[in-house]
Amino acid sequence: WALVAAAVLLTVGQNPAAAQPSGKFPPFKKVTAGYEKVVSTADGKPGMYNIWVKEDSAQMLAELPKRLKGRRYFIALTVASGERYAGLQAGDMYVYWRRYDDRLALIEPNVSKRSSGDQESKDSVERLFTDRVILDVPIVTVRPKGGPVIDLDELLVKQAAKFFGSSVRVSNPRLSKIAKAKAFPKNVELAFEVPTRRGKLQTLHYSISRIPDNTGYKPRKADQRIGYFVTGYNDLGKYEGDDTRVRYINRWHLEKADPSLRLSPPKDPIVFYIEHTTPVRYRRWVRRGVRYWNEAFEKVGISNAIEVYYQDKRSGAHMDKDPEDVRYNFIRWLNNDEGTAIGPSRVHPLTGQILDADIILTDGWIRHYWQQFHDVVPKLATQGFSPETLAWLNEHPSWDPRVILADPAQRRHLLAERAADPPEPFGGHALAKSDPKLLGDDEYDGLVGRHSQVNGLCLAAQGKAMAIAQMQMYRALVQDRAKKGEGEEPDNLIDGMPEEFVGPLLAELVAHEVGHTLGLRHNFKASSIHPLAEINSKQLKGQKPFAGSVMDYLPVNINMESGKIQGDYTMRGIGPYDFWAIEYGYTQKKKLEPILDRVAEPQLAYATDQDTGGPDPLARRYDLGSDPLTYAKEQMRLARHYRGRLLEKFVKDGEPWARARQGYEMTLAFQTRSLSMMANWIGGTHIHRDKKGDPGDREPIDVVSVEKQRAALQFVLDNAFRDKAFGLSPKMLRHLAAEKWLDGDSYWNALRSDHAWPVHDRIMNIQASTLTMLMNPSTLRQVYDNEVRVPAEQDMLTLPELLNRITASVWTELENKPGEDDEDAAQHSDRKPMISSLRRNLQQEHLERLIDLLMDGGRFGAAHESVANLARMQLRKLKRKIQPLLDSSAGDAYSRAHLAEARQLINKALQAGYIYKD
Repeated sequence: WALVAAAVLLTVGQNPAAAQPSGKFPPFKKVTAGYEKVVSTADGKPGMYNIWVKEDSAQMLAELPKRLKGRRYFIALTVASGERYAGLQAGDMYVYWRRYDDRLALIEPNVSKRSSGDQESKDSVERLFTDRVILDVPIVTVRPKGGPVIDLDELLVKQAAKFFGSSVRVSNPRLSKIAKAKAFPKNVELAFEVPTRRGKLQTLHYSISRIPDNTGYKPRKADQRIGYFVTGYNDLGKYEGDDTRVRYINRWHLEKADPSLRLSPPKDPIVFYIEHTTPVRYRRWVRRGVRYWNEAFEKVGISNAIEVYYQDKRSGAHMDKDPEDVRYNFIRWLNNDEGTAIGPSRVHPLTGQILDADIILTDGWIRHYWQQFHDVVPKLATQGFSPETLAWLNEHPSWDPRVILADPAQRRHLLAERAADPPEPFGGHALAKSDPKLLGDDEYDGLVGRHSQVNGLCLAAQGKAMAIAQMQMYRALVQDRAKKGEGEEPDNLIDGMPEEFVGPLLAELVAHEVGHTLGLRHNFKASSIHPLAEINSKQLKGQKPFAGSVMDYLPVNINMESGKIQGDYTMRGIGPYDFWAIEYGYTQKKKLEPILDRVAEPQLAYATDQDTGGPDPLARRYDLGSDPLTYAKEQMRLARHYRGRLLEKFVKDGEPWARARQGYEMTLAFQTRSLSMMANWIGGTHIHRDKKGDPGDREPIDVVSVEKQRAALQFVLDNAFRDKAFGLSPKMLRHLAAEKWLDGDSYWNALRSDHAWPVHDRIMNIQASTLTMLMNPSTLRQVYDNEVRVPAEQDMLTLPELLNRITASVWTELENKPGEDDEDAAQHSDRKPMISSLRRNLQQEHLERLIDLLMDGGRFGAAHESVANLARMQLRKLKRKIQPLLDSSAGDAYSRAHLAEARQLINKALQAGYIYKD
């Protein structure tokens, strides 16, 4: 549910006599007969609503206060049990009631369109943009000298879908049960256990509280230079300038208890409770991650801004507090075998004031990360693809890594699904697919289609899961070094992992999610502030965080050669950008511009979710260092190291050989991520969010240097198109087995996994995906556009150079002229072909890509003629080089057949290209 604003308005509020039953309603005592009044306060004070329950029949009544005009109510929704993510915030509503004779309507007011202008504009906005009725209920009676009474189980059970959306459908309201009923002076906590459509029991929790329009909080304007979630609206009373959008940052109402002090405790601290389900062995690390942020608040004069308490079942500490209660902020631990962490918040829709936050941590990321190849690699291969490229891939599925890398048995199904569905907006980009009604299932949940933005889906935990798996493999290296006397293997283990690794990793993850609950968005440029060698040095290790912000998705830092020592494995504390962002959002100073003037400082680099599909290669998830090429090379060193030890060191006696397959496919994931990371540098431009007049006078668009583009291209060519880049041997291939079970959820993997690893299919798929990274519309267009962004007298990567280098790398065998290398030629046979089977697959893919560019160049916009002409030129060059090899007697049957077919295909394509153009 989108966040909306709330008030309760009763037409009877001005006339107490009108509220008395006049024969229209049955007597109050008769209606409440058999019900028991809920008293939840120690002193017996009445609740915000008077609640009566009849436990045996799961019936509940609520008396609304007599005079409610102008009051506003916040309804916080949580599925408290019965689903994998039980405890995750399920939305919120801000509503008011209006009486229509003998019925009450629950209404959400319009808050997205307002006017701060003259009375005429206010009248017009009020007339055009009206409120919306959510539902209505009958008044069952009116209490003498009191207010109207409504049937709550009728409202909250039978109409649950009006609150929770289509994800919750109560199959049989007669089987509902009251799970909780508490009435406090400022809120009521109500929960029902209900059967869903499939009969599964779920608990639906409603936390209803009253909040005034004016809490004393002063909104703060959002600025593009610092990343906060925002609450925005259109001010249609503004006529100066063309932008009617007003954006406030989301933040807590934090003030000094004593403004005269330089450092003062807050009037009302932010308080988090760590739920009792959190394993004791991890609690101190969770607490540490929360408290990282107090240092930033001290910089703005607030000490102990965030307090943390353990809820503990053994001692009973804080067990009276319900995590679903909007008054309390909880960090909840779910044992669901998923790798997820989410930190959403609930926000006042008029001002951006954060009212409540709950963080979800799941246990799955701590277990070994052995996802199937088909689950993880397609996501890595398509990371950073723009809507333009995604739309192209939908029309050219042979280019699409999501199809190429899918299980062969599933590809036809995927293609049939795609053919049956109409084209999606923006090529199906996640930004266009987000559903604001359900948090946690789409990448841009919480950011799109909501009045107030929140963190709806965070993938930081997935990266931590990959780090755990990488560390498991890295331990073989640590053990080898320990045996050689080059270090000691940690002996303090938690769940099989060194505590000094997994503990800080958990603390960093918690700090990331707490940052979201403070209002901060992701910062995917933060990993770029230090060189990798500096990260792995005594000057940085243990001295200061190695990234600009904990709000990035940071990979694990494992050093092979990039530095003198092994630096911190993960971020410890928060970074300089985080201090800067907290200063802007929470400073008590009135002048904010001096804070924003620091935007050009290198350590404050910022880019967020919507930037990751753009041209800036530093706006990237899971990269590390100011020169990510160094990190990519380090990842390939690690992959080679792991591959060399999979059979002897990684698989232990008594373990199945499937573990070797899991390990090898994990190294393919590292390799694919590195290839995708560096492919983004080709045609790249750095984007700065500076405004005109900011210190430093940086240009908003800064083309990546030609040296870095060429180095990135060479890395991709070397590590994708050479057979040796994959580290395969006949012995290894004979050990990459699979486990096949049919119990639990394992049957799905049994269908997807061949007993023997499909070597040609896997390698070809990665190479084909890499070709897509290099030759997709966005990359080619960006290279073409950069040619004119840089003065002609300066060197720059061009389209001809890019396509020439790709062709030269893919078809190196054509450079061997017949007769010059007779000794090698004599060694070629069908068992030792001139062109290996992996290379033949790669060359066929490349040839088909060139033909697609020739035949469908019009899809490349204004660059289409140049792209098509260059593709034609590449095909002609290949034809000329293939012919001498076919004219000679050299070569094996595989290679000659392959080259003959390639020549024939080129001839047909060139002929068809001219016909197509005519």
